[in-house]
Amino acid sequence: MANWQGVSEFLAVVETASFTKAAKRLGISTAHVSRQVAMLEERLNTRLFYRTTRRVSTTEEGDVYYQHCRMVADALKEAESAVTQLQETPNGHIKLTAPVTYGEKVVMPLILDFMDRYPEIHVDIDLTNTPLDLIDSGCDFALRLGRLTDSSMVCKRLATRKLIVCGAPEFLSKFGTPHTLSELPHFNCLRGQHDYWRFRESGKECTVRVKGSLRCNSGVGLVDAAKRGMGLVQLPDYYIDEALASGELVRVLNAYQDMEEGIWALFPHRRLQSLRVKLLVDFLADGLAHGARSTATQNDILRVATSSGR
Repeated sequence: MANWQGVSEFLAVVETASFTKAAKRLGISTAHVSRQVAMLEERLNTRLFYRTTRRVSTTEEGDVYYQHCRMVADALKEAESAVTQLQETPNGHIKLTAPVTYGEKVVMPLILDFMDRYPEIHVDIDLTNTPLDLIDSGCDFALRLGRLTDSSMVCKRLATRKLIVCGAPEFLSKFGTPHTLSELPHFNCLRGQHDYWRFRESGKECTVRVKGSLRCNSGVGLVDAAKRGMGLVQLPDYYIDEALASGELVRVLNAYQDMEEGIWALFPHRRLQSLRVKLLVDFLADGLAHGARSTATQNDILRVATSSGR
């Protein structure tokens, strides 16, 4: 491939910021690297590097060319890997990150099932509520909840979550049940990080400022307080599904429930996914969808039983 001549050397220089280090990486002479890059610049009729006695950096054209060449090189590597893995048991290492509670309650059981199915794949999962830089941390992907703000990432929607307002039956019996958003400020609301809750009214998103006797940055802690009858709480469904199914908590303000939010897999920009990563992402998507269907079925059974007086 004549048009590929010099590209490997170019990539190595960009990624090491040095002609000497690039030569060492490739196992060839510095003079050969310099000659190949010079020929590449001549063929492209453009300057790819700024060179000084102290450093090497890409020009604007060099940076653009690097992004495209890196994608092609990764694609070739991935093609070779894909062909090889078709003849082998999926194996290798996957690193991902996910929020703490969601990771513990929902993701980890699925990860363990995945590892039972693919015992040659090793998984390193970092549960943290602090978003990690996927490139610096070496993560293959991250699971993120709700609305995305980072436009530099490639994302895939795996499932959805709902924000639900609920309270214990004894709390509702003692203090009443809110039926409109205007009533909510008169109730003791157990808060997380924000002083407002999100709803949808007449097809439009809106917020209601709430107040109460407890603020806690732990969803698990807020669920426990709500089950003790201390107040109302608004949390994602995975925190409270079990309590709703058991009757320990009861949904309120259903007509104002905000739209479902996405549960996403985020990937480093332009990084191609290995077969093992694709297998895990697809496995999580299937598992999360199945879990959502199971929860919906349980809640439907509970509502039927309640309406039947049993």
